[in-house]
Amino acid sequence: MRHLWAPRPLLYELWHARLPLAPRVEGATGAVDVVHGTAVAFPRADAPVVMSIHDLAFLDDPDLVTKHGLRFFRRGTDLAREHARLVMCSSRATMEDCLLAGFDMDRLRLVPLGVDAVPRTFDDVARARARFGLTRPYVLFTGTVEPRKNLHRLLKAFARIPRQDVELVLVGPAGWNESLEADLAPLEGRVHVLGFVDRDDLEALFAGADVFCLPSLKEGFGLPVLEAMSQGTAVVTSRRTSTAEVAGDAALLVDPLDELAIAIAIEELLEDRALAERLSAAGRARAATYTWERTAAAARAVYAEALT
Repeated sequence: MRHLWAPRPLLYELWHARLPLAPRVEGATGAVDVVHGTAVAFPRADAPVVMSIHDLAFLDDPDLVTKHGLRFFRRGTDLAREHARLVMCSSRATMEDCLLAGFDMDRLRLVPLGVDAVPRTFDDVARARARFGLTRPYVLFTGTVEPRKNLHRLLKAFARIPRQDVELVLVGPAGWNESLEADLAPLEGRVHVLGFVDRDDLEALFAGADVFCLPSLKEGFGLPVLEAMSQGTAVVTSRRTSTAEVAGDAALLVDPLDELAIAIAIEELLEDRALAERLSAAGRARAATYTWERTAAAARAVYAEALT
């Protein structure tokens, strides 16, 4: 890893201001053929720039991000639209959002993400359950606590499920513009808020869950859906965003704005184990098609095309 002279926050601001003193990528690397901007910050470089855009959720609802984030995302997106040689999108849903945001279709390329999860054993699951005090069947959610993850509706949906022997497990760091205290209060004793957990524990938690639920309002890809399916866990997710594209027919798709629909889908998988097993098998098979090797090959093809 090589570093430019400016610390990252300053570097990004200099890049986005397009100031002459902004350090170019080549200042750290020497001459390169292509520069890949893997997120929102648009790099200053002499070589052609390929950008990854994972989602444009901030355009749908500016309240989903902080004021600083909104300014930063808008500027990075504007620069990508104006200056990127090609743009990688991780889903067709994101490609459609890019078109609506003014990107040219002939510069957009679909490069789906992949999953490389290690199948977890019964012993792995038992250790994770013991570590986090999970003694009953549970529904799992993973993701940063932020408005677009739709956790308020998930909590209200879970409160509708009459079974008292089932718990809800929330995994992920605190984010922004979101407080769950009011919705957690009526569910005291039925919800475990674990915060960040390491990769080994996360995969074991996926494998041990009876249901994984990601009712996001907006996702650029929805990697947790793929991670859950790779561990053979039945999935409930949103039909209005890219997670439906990732899950295909290997999950139950719901309207993320309908708390009752979310509750019914979760309860259906808890009660109908034959359905859950069918989705488990279908999910494993579908997840197996999303490999990082395929992602890498697609990205390499985009780099080559950027040079032509």
